[in-house]
Amino acid sequence: MKLLSPLLLCTVLLAACGDKQAPATAPLPPQPAPRFSADLARTTHGVAHVRADNFIGLGYGMAYAYAEDNVCMLADSMLTVRGERSRYFGGAAMPTRGADGEYSVAIDYLDEHGFDLKNEDSDFFFKGYLDLEQLRAGYAAGSQEIRDLLEGYAAGYNRFLRDHAGALPAACNGKEWVRPISVDDLYLLIAEKALHASGQVFAREVLAAARDPGVPLARRRAGKTAPNPAMLAGLFKPRMASNGLAIGKDASQNGRGMLLGNPHYPWTSTDRFYQVHLTVSGSYDAMGVMLGGLPIVVIGFNKDVAWTHTVTKAAHFTTFRLALDTADPSGTTYMVDGVPVKMSAKTVAVDMLQADGSIASKRKVFYFSKHGAVMVKPEAGVNWSATQAYVLADANRNNTRLLEQWLAIGRATSIASMKSSLDRIAGLPWVNTVAADRDGNTMYADASVVPAVATERFLSDCLVFPALLSFDGARTGCGWAQQDGAPDGIFNPAHAPALMRSDYVANSNDGYWLANSKSLLLGPPPFGYSPMYGSVGIAQGLRTRIGFSQVDAALALKQQLSPDDLRELLFANRIYAAELVLPDLLAGCTGGDAVLAAACQVLAAWDRRANLDSRGAILFREFWNSAALIPNRWRVAMNPDDPVNTPHGVAPSAMPAMLNALRAAALKLQAAGVPLDGKLGDYQADIRNGVRVPVHGGIGDIDGSYNSVHMGTALNADGYRNIVWGTSYIQLVGFDAVGPVAQGLLVYGQSTDPKSANYADQVPLYAAKQLAPLPFSQEQIRADSNYRSRGLTE
Repeated sequence: MKLLSPLLLCTVLLAACGDKQAPATAPLPPQPAPRFSADLARTTHGVAHVRADNFIGLGYGMAYAYAEDNVCMLADSMLTVRGERSRYFGGAAMPTRGADGEYSVAIDYLDEHGFDLKNEDSDFFFKGYLDLEQLRAGYAAGSQEIRDLLEGYAAGYNRFLRDHAGALPAACNGKEWVRPISVDDLYLLIAEKALHASGQVFAREVLAAARDPGVPLARRRAGKTAPNPAMLAGLFKPRMASNGLAIGKDASQNGRGMLLGNPHYPWTSTDRFYQVHLTVSGSYDAMGVMLGGLPIVVIGFNKDVAWTHTVTKAAHFTTFRLALDTADPSGTTYMVDGVPVKMSAKTVAVDMLQADGSIASKRKVFYFSKHGAVMVKPEAGVNWSATQAYVLADANRNNTRLLEQWLAIGRATSIASMKSSLDRIAGLPWVNTVAADRDGNTMYADASVVPAVATERFLSDCLVFPALLSFDGARTGCGWAQQDGAPDGIFNPAHAPALMRSDYVANSNDGYWLANSKSLLLGPPPFGYSPMYGSVGIAQGLRTRIGFSQVDAALALKQQLSPDDLRELLFANRIYAAELVLPDLLAGCTGGDAVLAAACQVLAAWDRRANLDSRGAILFREFWNSAALIPNRWRVAMNPDDPVNTPHGVAPSAMPAMLNALRAAALKLQAAGVPLDGKLGDYQADIRNGVRVPVHGGIGDIDGSYNSVHMGTALNADGYRNIVWGTSYIQLVGFDAVGPVAQGLLVYGQSTDPKSANYADQVPLYAAKQLAPLPFSQEQIRADSNYRSRGLTE
């Protein structure tokens, strides 16, 4: 068959249609709007500014930004909360530790509690202790905004993985364990953060109570017959530290509020901060830092308020002693008001990589009463016997209100509205809040999640073992109380310690009762606040005392302070321990040998600070690390009415031990080849990509340095190397008539990738005691010399 030419074909077709024109092409169907959409801008130091029209878009852009800087750390930390570390790294291996500033998932500040578990133990703990069904139920009962935020966050992270497949940083490129995430994974990630001051502290004890399937109670080791308080001393004392100082209208130069936030957090672990500015048009606009991968500003500011957090002295758990039903030989039935109640059991399996590359599975069974998980610590006499068991009652185990709370804080328009949100939601897991607003009001509040155990309960026979906060689980009347307007078993923050003033409030991780040196916060009569919030009338830490001493002295001198004054207080680097002991110590430094005489001469000439050029700071540090443990060392005892200035001085009876400690410190420096008068900056440094940056700062609580750094190595010929935790994010926020005027630093930088431009760029600013502007308004953001922006849609 002969084909028609194109021209003839067109003629035939047109003739067939008569005079009608050929129909136009049918319009395409309308395209659906993107499910996820956000604008991501960057300013100097890689600060991420994410804008979206809704919270699902905000989460999407936020996750993409965070992954650009920390994808390996987030992927690795997901293995922890999923209980999958053993599957990829082996059960006997320890959590990933970085070097010289690279990412780590080891929880350094919990090491003294033994939480730095091998992978097998970590996996069993998280799989056994976290309750995904309860977490799902909690979020389902919460706001749609938070669910949208998390859905967008998972999608944004997964989009990043697709966009950069095969081109991730060297630490995780091509690794099988870098996988997409789900909203369930984010529930677990957030839950892990909530447990820092409760469940994670007792991880080993919970693990020790888990049974292998089929193993009866009788095969468990007997342990001691009664609890031993000495074996529990310091078990649940948190190491995390921070400073918060809020200045009100009566003490500020422009009559508006000012805030200094100075958290002392890890430099390498998954609790690293990340600088963000998050905006949902007409709904939310806050700038500051995320905590690890949590998709919200946790410390920061908006146009009306600025806030920071410090770890509270409150307890966020209790334990209960169960009376077991001896008729049940398994030991898994307990009595409540004479009625037997069966424990619930949770069997979990952990997959473990074997030496030959195969995968083996291991199982454990965890047991729970209505209060919480069974725990044992046999060496301390905390046993699961035929007649009794102990359980951990953890107020934060299923706390799904964290993001709700921080969202409400970021929306606050005043101190009053912030306090109202704290009282209404009660979601902060283990932190105090220190805040200031544009009108010049300030607030300190411990609105953290605290079990509702009144003082009267402590004074009754319900308290069976004070060292473990253990109450009688056999009686309903000894359990946590229910307060109106609060979650089950939790104190209503409206009745918790809080102080609002127009001069200043402050906290450095010590007691709530010292939030302002002129107005001690002792609580309502007759007992004050519950002992769950900590003790009153006891000696405060030296870091707390130098903080109050500095601000009181500055106000006595100037009456009104400026942001520059607060920056000077932060970076003064005074060593308060030296101010308290050196006058007496040097006066008693007579006689002795040449080593002691040389040491005394160096300390006499020292400026009593921890600046880069301070000579004598190293000698004093090594001396005081021992001398601070000398019993009855103070000449003037602590006065509860003057907690800032007492105790002080060296007791005459302690002087010989003090001088011996100083001589030993001098010999230690000599043995290490460190001059007694060596400059601190020559022997204290952070090293990134082979570049050594001298850093200033003291230790903190032990020596009374407000600006604190904890080094990764002990003293050697090279001094102290690499900060593992300490001064991390700094924000100094004031206000003018329009909004915030902010400056700050994320000292260790935005990224954990050594090849990133934002891996080590802020450490030199810290070394020079410089803060960077934090652009908040759109005009300020676009005017930044390093501004760049792009859209993300899907």
